[in-house]
Amino acid sequence: MGAHFELYADSQGEWRWRLVHDNGNIIADSGEGYSSKQNAEQGIESVKENAPEAPVVEE
Repeated sequence: MGAHFELYADSQGEWRWRLVHDNGNIIADSGEGYSSKQNAEQGIESVKENAPEAPVVEE
């Protein structure tokens, strides 16, 4: 997959992540700010561990 995670501090000083395709499009983001960089990194790891086989549910 041609994508990478970006970890950054937002304007409020909270940590966020986003998954960016090589073409620059944002594929996914944290959707919330984390109080620490470590918590944001844990969010990334959770996506990596839980999403590979996540089903698509139509609502």
